[in-house]
Amino acid sequence: MCIRCGAKREPIIQKNIEHLQIQRKGMVIDMHIIIVGCGNVGSTIVEKLSKEGHNITVIDTKSEAIKNITINYDVMGYVGNGAGYSIQKEAGIEEADLMIAVTDSDELNLLCCLIAKKAGGCHTIARVRNPVYSREISFIKEELGLSMVINPEDAAAMEIARILKFPSAIKIDTFAKGRVELVKYRIEEGSVLCDQALKNISSKLKCDVLVCTVERGEDVYIPDGNFILRAKDEISVVGTVKNGMLFFKKLGVPRARAKNAFIVGGGETAYYLAKQLISIGISVKIVEKDRVRCEELSELLPQATLIYGDGTDKDLLMEEGLPQAESFVALTNFDEENIMLSLYVKSISKAKLITKVHRISYDELIGGMELGSIIYPKYITAESIVKHVRALHNSIGSNIETLYRMNNDRVEALEFIVKEDSPVVGIPLLELNLKPNILICCINHKGNIITPGGQSKISVGDTVVIVTTTTGLHDIKDILKG
Repeated sequence: MCIRCGAKREPIIQKNIEHLQIQRKGMVIDMHIIIVGCGNVGSTIVEKLSKEGHNITVIDTKSEAIKNITINYDVMGYVGNGAGYSIQKEAGIEEADLMIAVTDSDELNLLCCLIAKKAGGCHTIARVRNPVYSREISFIKEELGLSMVINPEDAAAMEIARILKFPSAIKIDTFAKGRVELVKYRIEEGSVLCDQALKNISSKLKCDVLVCTVERGEDVYIPDGNFILRAKDEISVVGTVKNGMLFFKKLGVPRARAKNAFIVGGGETAYYLAKQLISIGISVKIVEKDRVRCEELSELLPQATLIYGDGTDKDLLMEEGLPQAESFVALTNFDEENIMLSLYVKSISKAKLITKVHRISYDELIGGMELGSIIYPKYITAESIVKHVRALHNSIGSNIETLYRMNNDRVEALEFIVKEDSPVVGIPLLELNLKPNILICCINHKGNIITPGGQSKISVGDTVVIVTTTTGLHDIKDILKG
């Protein structure tokens, strides 16, 4: 390795000497991707995309970061400035399909993408956080030819707003262009679901949904009809939006959105979130301890109530009516403060809790604390980028339309596009020789959403949602044995 000596620079670790085009029956299933920036977002993207078989090269100015990521994943790594034409050329920009720039600098990310576009003509994705740039994002995308621009704070706010539209849910994902929802929900004591076998639920509640995963303590199950649900199980329910609403209505779980939101912390995420909530009629109250920022927000958000004070002051929170709030969002810059605030609010209120946590390493530590919906901005940013990569990937042969990883990456929910040569077409599902722990959750046939039974058949052009603990599927035929 040579960092700044003038000699030809070599990759630190070069596990993949050449860019290999892996093919199955003529179908390309990998992309050549260059990622600049190996922080939490960059490393999360590498982790997700390397599992999907892509040929990845990483660039970072820190040799230690490159060393760590190349040891842990099968990728190539270069030390240097990712905006430099020479290092991009050495990293293979002329043959690359995609450049992803996720350093801490907006300007560096944009420059990386501009050079990559000129040097290789590839697709480009940039992380941009400055609100000034965000307001001009359409102009920037068009002028620089960017495929995607992602703002972490705005993306986190969108996720929070989606949860507050259905506060009883822990998480909501969508398939079939929004027609199908995958809702994660925690079964409460006394629920009609308690001690019920799954095969009895449809007849008991008379609604067409499917429970596709159950998380009980440390264990995750792809359940069959004989599985018995218990209180405190976290279940993932898949169905159309209409059927999902009916299911939760019959459980006595309100689907109505929260009427108000109490937010502690007035950063950029709070600003983007407040704008979204106000636009859909949710009243917003924000506590911010910096006077200048508080005054700035009061001008930017005239319809919100701004409170200048310390959000950890219990007396202040009580005076401002926290116990009556329907939702509470902890958005300070300190993870520990957010965690403690949510635990306190849980003790005095029935509000829907949303807790922002930056440190991914806290995931296992706080998993059992019942902090409501935990928001990891870095995960959300990485997942948004990965979804866009999958969309690009479809254009060169993959038939994965959508993919979500759930239950700490132990379960995958995939939506496949069914093509003409697929071996699953025209055969009753009961006769398919499926691998273990694979559940076919729904079939989208020309816009008609079908909750499948044993005699259901898959047709060419359908999209099919699969939930499985067998990770790494690339094609719908991979669900079959042999």
